[in-house]
Order: sequence, then structure tokens, then C-alpha cells
Amino acid sequence: MNILLVALGAAVGAPLRFLVDKHMVGRLLLSTTVTAPLPWGTFTVNILGSFLLGLLTGVTDRTTTLLVGVGFCGAFTTYSTFAAETTALAASGHRGKALLNVVLNLGVGLLAAVLGAVLA
Repeated sequence: MNILLVALGAAVGAPLRFLVDKHMVGRLLLSTTVTAPLPWGTFTVNILGSFLLGLLTGVTDRTTTLLVGVGFCGAFTTYSTFAAETTALAASGHRGKALLNVVLNLGVGLLAAVLGAVLA
């Protein structure tokens, strides 16, 4: 049963991550001429997921934790993409943007998690 809860949450989280990322990229490409914009799609899903996980700190129900925390948030957020995009920014000579990406993802992500926990 546990694996099914995780799989169900992931089945919603992964496609939603894809859609949020594509939406953010599409909106930003229409409104900017920056040659190497920050990966705002990945930033958005990581911050939203951090906030949601913060909210879940007040939940003791194992079913909700598995479905939403492990399944949905695990598939919705993406540390590996964050790392790959940051590495690509640095490798392409945009070291300042790479550093900014790290600071924003980690700093705002932690703040979002704390805010979620406080609200819980």
C-alpha cells in the first residue's frame, strides 16, 4: 500500500513539475532578452515544494506524508536539475548567475519551508 501512495503522488508531481517549468520558460522567453536567464522553472517548483513540505511538518498522518510528502513533493521538486542547471551556467561563463541560482534556491527554499512549518 505504501508504494502505491508514493507512486500516485509521484504520478501527479512529475508531470506538474514539467508543466510548471515549461510555463515559466515560455513566459520568460517572451519577456526577456537575457542570454542566460536563471532557471526560473526549477526555482519555482523547488520553492513551492519546500513550502508544501514545511506545511506537512504539522501532519502526523502516514498516508498524507507518503502521498504528498514523499510521492508528490519528491517528484515535483528537483535537486538534480537544480545542480545540473547551476553547473551549466557556471560552465558557460555565467558564474555570477550560477552563484545567484544557488543562493536563491537554498535561501528562499529554506525560508519557504520555515514559512510552511510556521503556518502549519
